[in-house]
Amino acid sequence: MTTPHLLPARPATWRALRAATLGALCAAGMLAASVAFAQAPAASAPLPAGQARPAADDPALEARMMAIANELRCVVCQNQTVADSHAELAADLRDQIRDQLRAGRTPDEVRGFMTDRYGEFVLYRPPLNARTALLWGGPALLMLLGLGVLLAVLRRRQRLPDDAFDAELPDADTPLTPPDRPHDAR
Repeated sequence: MTTPHLLPARPATWRALRAATLGALCAAGMLAASVAFAQAPAASAPLPAGQARPAADDPALEARMMAIANELRCVVCQNQTVADSHAELAADLRDQIRDQLRAGRTPDEVRGFMTDRYGEFVLYRPPLNARTALLWGGPALLMLLGLGVLLAVLRRRQRLPDDAFDAELPDADTPLTPPDRPHDAR
């Protein structure tokens, strides 16, 4: 009789937490989009067919806005920057960045505003602090762990005699498969 595999309670909790967080982000994104839409009715008014709305009157301002938007994650798409995303919220965020730059805010102040509003999740390059230390150091730790395991295996193999590597003989640790078992003589 086999015992059914029971999953630990933690992953279910993590899934519930992740679902609640994504739900909260979606709600915050929809709220932000509706607030931005309500505050700028002229900017969202439809244009006659064949006319495109200019991105900015000032190309230098547009370049500064795109530089900042390339550093921010779209909270709707999550795998695209605000500059690359075609979501309505991303367009609203680009407009907010433009408005803040026009008001004289620095790029750091704009990033700070977005971080205060959406959390550090919105930054593609999160700052190095206690909460993000594993994010920054994790890949190096995993590489060191892999290198340590490789060295341990190589040292163990180096201590084995040469005949342990004969391709004709099965390893002592592996069980014999049916074709390799000696036949019982009866």
